Amino acid sequence: MASVELLRVGKSFGHNQVLQDVDLSVQDGEFLTVVGPSGCGKSTLIRIIAGLEFQDSGSVRIGGTAVDHLRSYERRVAMVFQNYALYPHMTVFENIATPLIMTRLGLWHRLPLVRLLSPRRRRVMREIADEVRGMAVQLQIESLLDRRPSQLSGGQRQRVALGRAMVRHPAVFLMDEPLSNLDAKLRVHMRAELMELHARVGTTFIYVTHDQTEAMTMSDRVAMMQGGRVLQLATPSELYDRPQTRVVAEFIGSPAINLFEGTVDPSGCVQLFGNRVPLYVDLPAGTRLEIGLRPESLLPATTGELTAEGGMVRARLHMRENLGAEQILHFRLAGDPPFAVVSRVAKKAAESFDPEAEVALHFAARDCHVFGPDGARLACRPGHAGSGADTVRELRMT
Repeated sequence: MASVELLRVGKSFGHNQVLQDVDLSVQDGEFLTVVGPSGCGKSTLIRIIAGLEFQDSGSVRIGGTAVDHLRSYERRVAMVFQNYALYPHMTVFENIATPLIMTRLGLWHRLPLVRLLSPRRRRVMREIADEVRGMAVQLQIESLLDRRPSQLSGGQRQRVALGRAMVRHPAVFLMDEPLSNLDAKLRVHMRAELMELHARVGTTFIYVTHDQTEAMTMSDRVAMMQGGRVLQLATPSELYDRPQTRVVAEFIGSPAINLFEGTVDPSGCVQLFGNRVPLYVDLPAGTRLEIGLRPESLLPATTGELTAEGGMVRARLHMRENLGAEQILHFRLAGDPPFAVVSRVAKKAAESFDPEAEVALHFAARDCHVFGPDGARLACRPGHAGSGADTVRELRMT
């Protein structure tokens, strides 16, 4: 096991700067996921850690030692690729055994004639065969050892790729979107298997994906990237509950966060649709804000009591998404053009709404994510219920 540290790593391809002074620290034995939209630099980042690409600036440390001068096979890392990169002409056994053969047998012992005559080679190959079979049992692919990749399903190929990486006992596992080619049901199954694998082997995992569900369910911490920079490094809960920028808030969460335009009044109180919400910020009057509310925080009035520490807006039901135990409700607020918001409620409560009736959507001030003009999260001071103008106001579109 080993820690991984990136210090001001930069990388450009021609005039396109892919990574911009990236600092990232991964703890020994941690499962860290790098998540972000396509083109944000996450795959380039993991390839630099693996030694498949070399950075233009900065340094990479593994286990506290700089590895910038080392080639990929010298870094004690193993990488699982999106397309698994299995040798199509080899059996499963040969695919898993190949990295061991390459490291334990020199070129001389891999020559055809020497392979037949060398006692040392026969002994080493017996040891490798035992390790490969043991790994196959661990991954439940022992019945597939004589098959070729073309005869395997996507999930089976994924296990073979993991076995080929694990058999080397690397200090760090690197995974570049390894589940993206699997169907939805198999992805859920493989996520659970990867979590169990990490708990069992305790090795440092760095996992790259554009799928926020994978990032939120599997990781100890998540690094959210955009535009070649790490915007936030935090636990999944912190990333969801306290996004530090509007970009992070928009990317993390499904359905996406609702964003409203607000302003600051002369007393520093947040205004939404011309009415006050009991939150105060240290910004000049008239400053434009963006106020985010997660779908589960924007609730129809019949699903709970109206709080005195928040606000309310009236809307009409536009569309339902039935997810079984709960429903995603899409509402339209009055205005030109109509403004859509999303709410997540329990199925029983959702089925009670009349599509033609006007619904009051309410929220608590504590659930508001307030972002400034630069998109950064603002520190807000709460107001108090019953303090004159800071009591609940109905929020209407102007």
